[in-house]
Order: sequence, then C-alpha cells, then structure tokens
Amino acid sequence: MPQGESFTRRQWYTLISIGCVHFTSAICVSLQAPFYPLEAENKGSTASEYGLVFGIFELVSFISSPILGKYMNAVGAKLLLNSGVCLAAVCAILFGLLAFVQGHVPFIALSFVVRIAEALGSSAAVTAAFSITAMMFPHSVATTFATLEVFYGLGYIAGPSIGGVLYSLGGYVLPFVVMGSITALAGLLIYCILPPLEIGEDVQQKGQLMKILKVPAVVLDIICIIGTSMSMGFNSSTLEPHLREFKLPPFALGFVFIISGGIYALTAPFVGRLCDKRIYPKKLMAVGNILIIISFSLIGPAPFIPVPTKLWLCILGLIIHGFGIACTLVPCFIDALRSAVKWGMADDLTTYGLVSGIWAASFALGDFIGPSVAGVLFDTVGFRTGTLFIIVFQIIVFTSVVSFLCWERKTRVSVMATWNHEENKADLLGSVKIVSNGYGAVPTTEERAEIPS
Repeated sequence: MPQGESFTRRQWYTLISIGCVHFTSAICVSLQAPFYPLEAENKGSTASEYGLVFGIFELVSFISSPILGKYMNAVGAKLLLNSGVCLAAVCAILFGLLAFVQGHVPFIALSFVVRIAEALGSSAAVTAAFSITAMMFPHSVATTFATLEVFYGLGYIAGPSIGGVLYSLGGYVLPFVVMGSITALAGLLIYCILPPLEIGEDVQQKGQLMKILKVPAVVLDIICIIGTSMSMGFNSSTLEPHLREFKLPPFALGFVFIISGGIYALTAPFVGRLCDKRIYPKKLMAVGNILIIISFSLIGPAPFIPVPTKLWLCILGLIIHGFGIACTLVPCFIDALRSAVKWGMADDLTTYGLVSGIWAASFALGDFIGPSVAGVLFDTVGFRTGTLFIIVFQIIVFTSVVSFLCWERKTRVSVMATWNHEENKADLLGSVKIVSNGYGAVPTTEERAEIPS
C-alpha cells in the first residue's frame, strides 16, 4: 500500500489479528520468568536446570521455524496461525498445573515436555504472522512490522505485571490458567476476524533456504538477531535470582521485568519508520549493539565497574536495553527481507515465509543460548561476571556490522565509478540500457538511490 493511503477493512482486520498473535506469544514467553525459577528451586532444581527449561523453548523454535516457513505456502498461513495460537494456549495452562507435580525429576521432565509443545505452537503462530504482515503491507513492511511489535511489547508487559498480581492472589497456578485462557480466547477471535488469504499457487522452494543463507547481509542479520535475543534470554532466566537480595514483592518484581519490553514497545514503531524512510537498517543495528553493551555493563554491574549491585542502576540498564533491542530486531527483519529480494529471491509469500522462519529461528537460537549459558554462569561465577558473556558477544557483533558497512561503502564507490563510466559510454555510443543485478553491477536510476550511503 503506498504511503499516505488509508488501510482497507481487510488490512485493519489483519492488523488486529496479527496484533493478537504478537500479544499472546509475548505472554507465553514472558510469564514464566518472574515465578518459575523460585517454583523450580522449591522442587529441588538448580539454576542450570531451569535455565535449560527456558532454553528448550527456543531450541525447538530454532529447529521448527525454518521448516514451518518453508512449507507455509502449502499448509496455509491462516491455518498455521490459528493452530499455533491454540496449542500455545493449552500449553500455557498446563505449565501452571506443574505445581501439582511432586518430585524433582518428574517436575523437570514435564516442564521440558510442555515447553517443547508450547514452542511448536508459538513458532507456528509467529512465523505465519510475520509472513502475513509482509504480504499484506508490501509498501510499509518495516513500519507495520514495528507497529505490530508494540503488541509484543504489551504482551511482554502484561505477562509479568498481571501475572504478579495473580501470583499474589492465587499462587503459581493462577497466572498461567488465566493468561492461557485469555490466549485461547484470542485464538478464537483471530479465527473469526482474520480474512481469507489468497496466496496463489504453491511454489517449489527446493534450495531456496540455502540460497538465502548464502547472502552475506542476511548472515550478518542472523548473527545480530542471535546476539540480541541472547541478551533477552540471559535476563529472563537469571535476573530474578540476581535481584532477590532486594526482597521485592511479586508485583514490583513483575514491573522490573516489563521495563525492557515496555521501552521496546514504545520505540519499535519509530525505528520501523526510520527504516521505511530509507535510513540504512545496518546503521541502526550498530547503534543497538552499543546500547546493549552499555545496558549489561549497568545491570550487573559488570566486574569492571567497581560499584555494588544497585536497583536503580539495574533499572537504568533495562531501560537502555529496551532501546537497544528496538534498534536491532526491527532493522534486522526488514534488512534480511530486502537483501533476499535484492539477491534474486521472489518478492512473494514464498520468500516472506522463508525470511520469517529464519528471523524466528535466529531469535530462538539466541534465546536458547542466553538462558542456558546464563544458568551455568550464574551457578559458577555469578551474575555480574556472567554479563561479560553478553558484552563480549555484542562487541564482536558490533565490530562485524561496522566492518560490513565499511566494505559496502568501498563497494558503493566502485559501483558508482562503474555507473559513471557506463553513462559516459552511453553518451558516446548513443544509448545504452543499464541493468542492475544487486550492488555488484551497474544500477538503474531507481536502484542507485537505494545504495547505502
């Protein structure tokens, strides 16, 4: 849809439906963080064990998301969306009922089983949602994607905050039963209002996934997404025990957990608008890497900052972290999509599904590594020293992004020199048709404007 035009009724229905998906998916991800670690410890579990319970969700998502994205065109985006939300809702309720399981081993084993099933449902819903967004709003993908991420941020807020109130009223079980039931109702709403999607004929996608993974820009986007989600997963599994010394009530603890997601929700639409106005996404990614480095230096604080752990310093770090993840997650999605199309992929649901699956898988891999490593580090060296894992990784990512930008700038100079040479040749020979094939060949006038400065 060209900018400046209003949404159609069909697009408004789609926005509401996809917004519900992002909202409920965020609830599924964030609800466990403030309450599950203490419940698991009461059952005899260690931080390493419940860190893996957090991480297995993302490992399953990492494996399943590309597969779901690859075959979405054959299964149907709407069917995949509806079934995923329903499965995630049922599993959210079951996760609350784990409180009635007696014994350390049965509790941990069933925690893994429920989280694996929940991950399959959430992956199906999110992958389908990303693809539908790209298909329905082709002229404002970044802005629409970022606006819908507001719903993810709201869900990230609603999970711990409302869960904290419910936990105070009814213990561990009540938050999961109530929020799981709300997710089920949201699934029914999505089924009723999401319009039928005309996706055309099924397209053969053999080899397309590997073709996308050979695009250097996409590989860098994947690494950046992994690093960002690692930072989020690190906090989700170990921030609560790190803050336990402050003896915060459940409601206050839930509020701390919503800070990062709340800032992300507020700033993501602005970042998406910047991307749609052709501010090069990778420049925003570099800014996001720096902000995440600063945030983790404060949350601990890191060992090289010689001050004790302070609540206000941790909150300041979480605020900066929210800005950081907005400046990485939104630009990475739109940059991966544009790069895939630029390198010859079809501009259709086939590519949208693959890119969505890759984005979700990359996010999931980081969110698996984050809490899994965080649990081990918390048990061995503590939270403060453990933050160096995230800080060092983000420094590596930042260096890679800056190096890529420098390489692209050199490539741009070479391309523009070739363009001027061909333009002069056209003046001499009469007329020459200049054809573009990415940034490696001579650009047309339209594509010349898209070359990053």
